[in-house]
Amino acid sequence: MKILVTGGAGFIGSNFIFYMRRKHPEYELICLDKLTYAGNMETLASVMDGPSFKFIRGDIADREAVYGIFEAEKPDVVVNFAAESHVDRSIENPAVFLETNVMGTQALLDACRKYGVQRYHQVSTDEVYGDLPLDRPDLFFTEQTPLHTSSPYSASKAAADLLCNAYQRTYGLPITISRCSNNYGPYQFPEKLIPLMIANALADKPLPVYGEGLNVRDWLYVEDHCAAIDLILEKGKVGQVYNIGGHNEMRNIDIVKRILSLLDKPESLITYVTDRKGHDMRYAIDPSFIHRELGWLPETRFEDGIQKTVRWYLENRDWWENIISGEYQSYYERMYGKR
Repeated sequence: MKILVTGGAGFIGSNFIFYMRRKHPEYELICLDKLTYAGNMETLASVMDGPSFKFIRGDIADREAVYGIFEAEKPDVVVNFAAESHVDRSIENPAVFLETNVMGTQALLDACRKYGVQRYHQVSTDEVYGDLPLDRPDLFFTEQTPLHTSSPYSASKAAADLLCNAYQRTYGLPITISRCSNNYGPYQFPEKLIPLMIANALADKPLPVYGEGLNVRDWLYVEDHCAAIDLILEKGKVGQVYNIGGHNEMRNIDIVKRILSLLDKPESLITYVTDRKGHDMRYAIDPSFIHRELGWLPETRFEDGIQKTVRWYLENRDWWENIISGEYQSYYERMYGKR
């Protein structure tokens, strides 16, 4: 089995590569990543020179380059993690999100049609469903929930999902889609909530919290997400959407306070800032369909996952301190520029 993993130098993509190396050492993995600000070659250092792994620097929206990769590598499966994913950045510059998340997805789909694949898997987000009211804890996102986007980011991901569905119905392309809740764990870029709070707390800097921090998210440990995608590739039904949730709903402010407690830092570091435009109040996934159909359940309780995550950031300070300093962006040229 040869799998093309796009966006594999990012947070979830790199964790998927590590998971698949452990679970399926016989698979050949090809990582395609543009190495934008969120792609970090240092993350992949442990596998770069390993057997049955290849890294290719490139843009999924570069159709000619994508076709060249498919022509040369002939992947059996494509798993598309490559995406612009930070909501705040999408509000500042929506065009970049449309280019990567929509046009890049289309280029991959066209390559899959032209060269043939056993499966194309689109990694999406629960944000395509919009949000849920805080006073209705009985409501959850299911695979039948209508798409109702709130930001340029979620709109671009919903558009990509619809393209995948259209290519499956029109061209018979063997696609699957997964929509996950908020991921956390090792190697997450420190602009996201949990690693940002950890880094700022360790530096005794203010911890910026939007509004009153009452927004609720369902948190999914990244390794549980990777296990779900592996299962979808193995047993998932072509054309099907699978919601992947962690059964771990938490208010943002409670997460921030738990991180401070684990680091023995004072809550006085919390600083409330003006809320994000169009900020969704609550995300909550009902993952019963993937459990019923494929037997998947999240294995990591939030309390266990957040302790493991905080411990990882404490033990790998060089990784995220290089990101904060900007030093990580020169890693590729230092290590591989002359290869």
